[in-house]
Amino acid sequence: MSAVLYDPITRKMILLTAALLLDWLFGDPHGLWHPVQGIGALVTRLERALRRIFPAASCMQMAAGGCMVVCVLCCVAIIVAGVTAFFYRVHFFAGFLAELYWYTSALAARSLHRESRNVRLALERDGLSAGRTAVSMIVGRDTRALDEAGVVRAAVETVAENTSDGVVAPMLYLAVGGCVGGWLYKAVNTMDSMVGYKNEAYLYFGRAAAKLDDAVNFVPARLSAWFLLAACVLFRMHPGRAHTIYRRDRRKHASPNAAHTEAVVAGALGVRLAGDAVYFGKTVKKAFIGDASRQIGREDIRLAARLMYGAQAAAYVFCMGMLFLEAGCVVI
Repeated sequence: MSAVLYDPITRKMILLTAALLLDWLFGDPHGLWHPVQGIGALVTRLERALRRIFPAASCMQMAAGGCMVVCVLCCVAIIVAGVTAFFYRVHFFAGFLAELYWYTSALAARSLHRESRNVRLALERDGLSAGRTAVSMIVGRDTRALDEAGVVRAAVETVAENTSDGVVAPMLYLAVGGCVGGWLYKAVNTMDSMVGYKNEAYLYFGRAAAKLDDAVNFVPARLSAWFLLAACVLFRMHPGRAHTIYRRDRRKHASPNAAHTEAVVAGALGVRLAGDAVYFGKTVKKAFIGDASRQIGREDIRLAARLMYGAQAAAYVFCMGMLFLEAGCVVI
């Protein structure tokens, strides 16, 4: 077995398979420290320090944000590579387990499913107020004025968008770049979620993080849409309608990437997503995605999670295919 693991491509295949199964079975255990928390703490401290060092002028704040991005990425790469190398020096299987930890903690399908299910259960058991509180844990918008349909829509949109950001994209970067590649992607995604806002505080400071996030998600977002379409076929969830809405509405978002997965999910479910939302007390105008063939309901949260798992399975097959091709090229 150890001889098989010494081959780097075979080891990637085994790590990715094991990480996927562990994420499906356990997800991220509540109460335990997660590497994303460390990245978040680093971003917060660097932001405070750089804002003190750099003047308030817009160009200087953009430079400060760029410095933060470079520092965070360097730290993440050094820590992930260094920790992994250290454990490999202790023992081969210790290094393998360290890599498996990085792989598994980069995936978020089970956690995304769990948090979205909490919204549905809160609505069913405790009503609208509890649903608003539950959905506020997974979205950045103001949820206090949402009706039940708005709460459900926000949860479905989160599952749809994070099918790329939290599920498919990390798998692709792990397959291409190993644990360092996967965690560099997670670092970019975390920075964007913290500072990539177009408001007074982050319009300039967060620009580098936001633009880099757009770049690293460009290909994964589009692949994720096609993986979701494959899931529509697998689960017989109106693949033709999903494809029609995808072709029509995939650019109806300020982000160049977010609407791709949302459009597929909206088409598959036959509901309308997006629309105006309130962020930091300010209403942001957004185009609708999809057609309101019916009223969105609590069950749509569960159906969106099913599509997300289907897309992850399709992404896994795609990643295995890439690695098999890479192994064949190496042999040749």
